[in-house]
Amino acid sequence: MLPIVLHHGIFGYDRIQIGPVQWSYFGGGIEQEIADRGHPVIVAKVSRTASIADRAAQLKQILLEQLSNSRKRVVIFAHSMGGLDARYMICKLGMADRVAALVTLSTPHRGSSYADYMLRHIDRSQHAQQLLKLLQLDLAGVRDLTIESMKRFNDVVADHPDVAYFSISASRPWHRVPAYLLHSHHVVTRNEGDNDGIVSVKSAAWGTHLETWPADHLHVVNRIQVLEIRQRTGDMRSRYVAILNELQHRGICVED
Repeated sequence: MLPIVLHHGIFGYDRIQIGPVQWSYFGGGIEQEIADRGHPVIVAKVSRTASIADRAAQLKQILLEQLSNSRKRVVIFAHSMGGLDARYMICKLGMADRVAALVTLSTPHRGSSYADYMLRHIDRSQHAQQLLKLLQLDLAGVRDLTIESMKRFNDVVADHPDVAYFSISASRPWHRVPAYLLHSHHVVTRNEGDNDGIVSVKSAAWGTHLETWPADHLHVVNRIQVLEIRQRTGDMRSRYVAILNELQHRGICVED
């Protein structure tokens, strides 16, 4: 069985543990669901707010270490900015021969207008800049996610012909996203249309667009943070298994 890589987005992590309690970025048992199918699972951890290029180099190092005794290719499931790291790694860092397929999940391939909004206001606020410095937070990742930055990115980061590219977008109306996503949802809706609270549907579609999930940005990775009463999306684990089945159907030999 081909290894499956789970790669987090900006501000993300692999796992957090406090005492006996552990949280995974890909929540709700996604990792275990894939492992139960027989796939080795590699959970990546890169710098939370670094640039795409830096995160891509770190992702490459993780894969080379994990695959040091194997020539098997991997399938990467990458959420949000993680999809851009993977695209850069494949195109610019010579990893096309190690990746069979890339599935991006709510990745801002054409940028997010909320990144533009954030930077405009941070750059105007001396207090915000001082806070970021105090917290030692790097804004390189956010700067890479603006609309203009992603136009430049797409001009030079081409899809590799030996890798299959798939994408999942997500969308929910404003009244069905967590409260902390209400403002970003409004900004993205005004500028780009339907979105998951951070990334628009049109920005997330890349390669073979498989589906638009009725979910917010973190529900995509099974972090359910709203009470669903009607039109429930629920647990996302089966959707990840369905993607693997779809890849197999499309000729990606995930059970090699």
